[in-house]
Amino acid sequence: MPTLAARARNRPVLSRALAVGLALILLTGGGAWAGPVEDLQSILSDYDHFLNQNDPIGAGQRGDLEAARRWPDDSPAAVKERVQAITKLRDRLAAIPASGLSGQDALSHALLLRKLSLDLEGARFDEERMPFNSDSGFFYAAGYTASSTRLRNEAEIEAYLERISALPDFYATNIANMRRGLKTGFVQPRLVAEAAVRMTRTLAEIQADDHALLEPLKALPATLPAAQREAFLARGRTLVTEKVKPAEIGLANFFAQEYLPKARTSLGASSMPDGKAYYAYRVKRETTTEMSPDQVFALGRTEIARIRAAMDGIIKETGFTSDFNAFLLFLRTSPQFYATSREQLLEKSSRLAKRIDDKLPEYFSLLPRLPYGVRPVPAEIEEGYTSGRYHPGSPEQGVSGGLMINTSHLTMRPLYELPALVAHEGVPGHHLQIALAQELQGVPQFRRQDDITAYVEGWALYTEQLVAEMGLYTTPYERFGMLSMEMWRACRLVMDVGIHWKGMGREEAASCLRDNSALAEKNIQSETDRYIGWPGQALGYKIGQLKIAELRARAEQALGPAFDIKAFHALVLNDGPMPMTLLEQRIDGWIAAGGK
Repeated sequence: MPTLAARARNRPVLSRALAVGLALILLTGGGAWAGPVEDLQSILSDYDHFLNQNDPIGAGQRGDLEAARRWPDDSPAAVKERVQAITKLRDRLAAIPASGLSGQDALSHALLLRKLSLDLEGARFDEERMPFNSDSGFFYAAGYTASSTRLRNEAEIEAYLERISALPDFYATNIANMRRGLKTGFVQPRLVAEAAVRMTRTLAEIQADDHALLEPLKALPATLPAAQREAFLARGRTLVTEKVKPAEIGLANFFAQEYLPKARTSLGASSMPDGKAYYAYRVKRETTTEMSPDQVFALGRTEIARIRAAMDGIIKETGFTSDFNAFLLFLRTSPQFYATSREQLLEKSSRLAKRIDDKLPEYFSLLPRLPYGVRPVPAEIEEGYTSGRYHPGSPEQGVSGGLMINTSHLTMRPLYELPALVAHEGVPGHHLQIALAQELQGVPQFRRQDDITAYVEGWALYTEQLVAEMGLYTTPYERFGMLSMEMWRACRLVMDVGIHWKGMGREEAASCLRDNSALAEKNIQSETDRYIGWPGQALGYKIGQLKIAELRARAEQALGPAFDIKAFHALVLNDGPMPMTLLEQRIDGWIAAGGK
């Protein structure tokens, strides 16, 4: 999955001054109305401007020097201005009859209307009060930004130095929001707060010279004189020493001394004020469906039974004669299934990635220009990090995507799960989908960067099965690993709803993974904590995957020999992320047209 820091870039955030200016633009409507298409383009242009203002990290990566000086602003004043602006945009968009639009205009209209409506529906929950979860948060924005920043000239360097200088204010805003959460009962459980204490303490203990923020300044282009490069680096080092490090220490102290003592003892989001409504909204947003939490829970139990039966078949194929639990113990303890060094795990991941690359042209008519690399998860965050994630790259900055592999605790990173993990986080999963979206031409910016969980994660999970057709799984153990990874996502439906809707305890929730998957115990614990700290997000994976697989099966049956896998994948991928309802309409229309 893409990192929380990367996801956070897409959250609407405005500085007060910029928000006021944008509100004036939106209130005037951008000029006189000249017809549906012109009006739509005006609204789309205004919304792209809105995104560039409230997503300074993303806008900075795309070359906006003004944005490159700032961090996101989630202050109450900025949020208020943002909601007013979104409301005006939504009303303008709703006034355009969808029946008069076609093609990309119709798709942009539908996508943006849904997005704005969901943002307004969620605004009342004031989620800015809880800007972190069990393995990430706003405090990782600096490291993420530094890793994707390439400074090419003096103007970019000056903007970057200004951004470093502004980091303490970014932290202060988030601390103020969290204090508001402490007063109103919108807080994380204690175990999630304990993770934040550990993460922020680790950041605070990093020496200034080793800080991630200095890395772009250590890699300045040789076209600049050496003395000038050293001067810029010295300025950055001074800012980190005098501003950033005190702010990081203060943040760590806040979590340890203020937040942790007031963290809630209950686990479920429903236990917070207005928590039932909040969780129902999270389910709606993450699944892009109208499914109730109870319906999601029931689907999860059905999927667990189906996958478990398939796993039993694989066990028989291996010739293993004992029961399911004994087979899991064998997988978790046999040395043959584990790398013996960090480098070996990275090498195996790289080899799997290239094997998939070799097969892509058989299944896809369009591949992204942006490459990706296989990288280790940074040591300072690896302890609480999942087994692997994807870091989006930046075509504008010349930064490749990153398939991030956690090389810590090697006895917890089984090789039989590695093929599915590489497919999901790299290609044909996250990198292929996200890079293609980034490279879309002739569409609004929001469609190139949207992060719809059911689509983004549903696609990545679908590809774990797709690479079976490519021959990636060469042993029954690797195929069992694929099923174990799918079981992991099926358990999420039961665990997430169980925790946040039904009052399920941590150990009861964790038992779903422990009893039905081959996940290592450390992963089971960290994943359970992730669902506790990030309500609803984990639901999108299985919901999206099941819908994409269902649509493919429907098309194959209806079209017969006319079915073209490349054309199907192009229809799913080549217009960017979208909710499952819209994707289904597109596939059904394609089927009705005979697959043309």
